[in-house]
Amino acid sequence: MGDRGGAGGSRRRRTGSRPSSQGGGGPAVAEEEARDVGAGGDPPAPATAPDKDEDGDSAVGSGHWDLRCHRLQDSLFSSDSGFSNYRGILNWCVVMLILSNARLFLENLIKYGILVDPIQVVSLFLKDPYSWPALCLVIVANVFAVAAFQVEKRLAVLFSYRDVNLWCRERRAKAKAKATSASAGKKANGGAAPSTVSYPDNLTYRDLYYFLLAPTLCYELNFPRSPRIRKRFLLRRLLEMLFLTQLQVGLIQQWMVPTIQNSMKPFKDMDYSRIIERLLKLAVPNHLIWLIFFYWFFHSCMNAVAELMQFGDREFYRDWWNSESVTYFWQNWNIPVHKWCLRHFYKPMLRRGSSKWVARMGVFFASAFFHEYLVSIPLHMFRLWAFTGMMAQLPLAWIVSRFFQGNYGNAAVWLTLIIGQPVAVLMYVHDYYVLNYEAPVAGA
Repeated sequence: MGDRGGAGGSRRRRTGSRPSSQGGGGPAVAEEEARDVGAGGDPPAPATAPDKDEDGDSAVGSGHWDLRCHRLQDSLFSSDSGFSNYRGILNWCVVMLILSNARLFLENLIKYGILVDPIQVVSLFLKDPYSWPALCLVIVANVFAVAAFQVEKRLAVLFSYRDVNLWCRERRAKAKAKATSASAGKKANGGAAPSTVSYPDNLTYRDLYYFLLAPTLCYELNFPRSPRIRKRFLLRRLLEMLFLTQLQVGLIQQWMVPTIQNSMKPFKDMDYSRIIERLLKLAVPNHLIWLIFFYWFFHSCMNAVAELMQFGDREFYRDWWNSESVTYFWQNWNIPVHKWCLRHFYKPMLRRGSSKWVARMGVFFASAFFHEYLVSIPLHMFRLWAFTGMMAQLPLAWIVSRFFQGNYGNAAVWLTLIIGQPVAVLMYVHDYYVLNYEAPVAGA
């Protein structure tokens, strides 16, 4: 019966493909279908549309064209296929990354045991409370800020003539600018913009310390303001700050410190193969801690401060992870510093007649100076490794933009971030170790 039913199904498909001269079925067709049913086959399917199963595919036996299983198409990995959903491969990369780092973490735990001790970090600050250079600098910075404020406030008298003429021009243009300022002052959440402040009404301690505490380096008389403090958003950022701080301390104590300590002997013996091995071993935890630090500082901390102060401009970073050139990375990973360099360094040099290349070199030179300053002062030594690394970004940017494009450029940027920072870390740690441990022993 099953064979006959299958044959009947085949006959039905062949019948359905024949043209009929009587508007949908002649006597021969009806006679053949009746013969099929009498032989034990299934009832004939209607000739209107093929049946669909629950997956959306055509049911077997619905028409002769269902036998066709091939069509003109490209393989998914071919660029002409237009396929772009590689989410599964990305998940595979994440799983492989977790497994490989889990092995390294287990190896570290077996070899060194548990080294995480948050109390040790706190004790370092409480041991000698009079040697906190960062806190001292913050306190002394207020003296310079107040001095600059008082100078600016005294000079305001000399600008009264200019202000009077400015107010007259503003009054004449007030009617014309009223509609524009009202529409531009609308926020996305529906809040209205506060009244604007003009010079010298901004010369108050409230305005000065708002600028000093706000997450920005560029001063404005009227910062964009958010309408309210979102308590849930602020709580999430504070919890992130607390958790990520402990995570960074734990990774440094458990993972980086033993690796750095084991790197001193290869540096002392100038064993280049072991130095490279230590460098690659240090690259993974160093890069992971750097990524955590980026999220902790630029997203959690700065958004928490901005939320407390209702600071409206939250563009602290852009999509630097998609950088296809070194220049794009430096323009987008630290927006507050980039805006300051652009506003107070790069554009003034262009206005004074400097070329773009000279202005760009000047910006990198200033950035290299401050990078070296921030490392050399706490370590009490001057080695120029950070300065050299920043100045090396100029030829590196030219090489990447010249020889690497698209995904290759993005891979080159990631490679410089992963490898470049551990090199600087090892250089400073080696010099600090030689200066503070080997030199005193040799002298004794």
